[in-house]
Amino acid sequence: MFVFYWIVGVLFGAVLLAALARRLGAPYPAFLALGGAGLAFLPGVPNLSLDPDLALALFLAPVLMDAGYDTSLRDLMRNWRPIAGLAIGAVLVTTAAVAAVAIWLVPDMPLPAAIVLGAIVAPPDAVAALTVLAHVPLPHRLATILRGESLLNDAASLLIYRLGVAAAITGHFSLGEVAPAFLLSVVGALIAGPLAALVYLRVLRRFADAPSTIVLQFVVTFGLWIAAEEIELSGVLTVVSFAITVARRAPDQTAPRQRVISNAVWETVIFVLNVLAFVLIGNQIGPILERLSAAQEFSYLLVAAGILVTVMVVRIAWVLPASGIRRMRFGEPGAGKDEARADLGMGAGFAVSWAGMRGLVTVAAALALPEGGPGGGGFPHRDLIVLTAFCVVLGTLVFQGLTLRPLLQRLGLEDADPVGREVGRARAEAYGAAVETLKNDTSEAADALRREFHAVLAQAEAHEEGLAPESLPADEPRRRAVHAARDRILAMRRDGRIGDDAFSVLEEELDWAELNATPRAEA
Repeated sequence: MFVFYWIVGVLFGAVLLAALARRLGAPYPAFLALGGAGLAFLPGVPNLSLDPDLALALFLAPVLMDAGYDTSLRDLMRNWRPIAGLAIGAVLVTTAAVAAVAIWLVPDMPLPAAIVLGAIVAPPDAVAALTVLAHVPLPHRLATILRGESLLNDAASLLIYRLGVAAAITGHFSLGEVAPAFLLSVVGALIAGPLAALVYLRVLRRFADAPSTIVLQFVVTFGLWIAAEEIELSGVLTVVSFAITVARRAPDQTAPRQRVISNAVWETVIFVLNVLAFVLIGNQIGPILERLSAAQEFSYLLVAAGILVTVMVVRIAWVLPASGIRRMRFGEPGAGKDEARADLGMGAGFAVSWAGMRGLVTVAAALALPEGGPGGGGFPHRDLIVLTAFCVVLGTLVFQGLTLRPLLQRLGLEDADPVGREVGRARAEAYGAAVETLKNDTSEAADALRREFHAVLAQAEAHEEGLAPESLPADEPRRRAVHAARDRILAMRRDGRIGDDAFSVLEEELDWAELNATPRAEA
């Protein structure tokens, strides 16, 4: 029972930390990392452990599925050069630099172990960066590049990680033997992911209720990762390509109720996984520190500080001399005219170089290292690598995460809001289609709806760029009417005129009516 009480307390503490992070406009993983560090020094913390083979599947598969589903394939293709430069180039350079510094600081560390450390700390975290970006106006292409990097750099880092772990344990590595398998794992994943998505979509049609659909989503997420790893494909690329394919094909066969509930469930799961990851790594840090003498502890922390500085400096050195990947190529061919703006200059480079917080991916990769000493089939210098990885996560989340928002506000990077323009134009076209389908309906309800749509279309025609307004004319009075209706059914339940069953039915009806009348920004 104590473990259960402890878990409940940890989740409550995480909710409080997340609320504080939102109030400060900071990434909530930064506060979770601080909470994880605090757990390492608390007495009486239960000794929780996780099978290393389970760590990557448990933590990465859902995060990648969620991020991939929200990723725009069109925007990825338009920005493939800077994304590739960060997701592949920056990962390789960071891995090499960290490995070199690690061997310099710890001369007896085997090269494969040093490379594994570099691969663990190389990829920035999508959740941390996007939490900050959600609170700061940022040029759309710059946000797209950071999202794309956070999504795809995991593939490069984890492929290096896998090879390094195998070489460290077996003591054998041959590029000639590995290269064909490496190529097959990448190409095979990019084929298997979309094919699996097509099969999944056919199966999905047989499920209409939200609980079954959501459970199926998680079963497929974990099953796809496990199957890909079993046949030696890239789990990251398989899951990401699957998610992007499903996102483009599923909307027309998914009920609105399913989408609303599913989005809420996935957001909650990602939060809980972040909490669990930082709890587990904090749970490992305490025993590691207990096993060290004062001199060893100082030596380990010195190595961790050196790697933290290396990670931050290398990213800056990679981005800025290239002028932010040719200044993020904001005017390159292929971008829409709304995005084809003049070069944003070095400000974009500073923003990209400072948005390199490490998080869940680094924690999961560290937890996935085999336990035990080299002679026992474990991983050499595992304690040092786990402690260093956690310090890098903690340092980047706290130092960069808490200063990224003020930096972005000071840089004042803005664009012409291409997404808002696309939304306005598409809304006008969508309402036009709605009016067209009602033209033969002579009922009073259809006539009232036509007038409402026509009012919006008139505003769009009067707009210099044809953008439709965010709300329908009746939205505000509809919200007032729904609030009045809600107050009335609450009073009727208090008076005993209706029971809870009737109240629940009416409450759901009014919830949907209010959501229908509430712009996304207010929802």
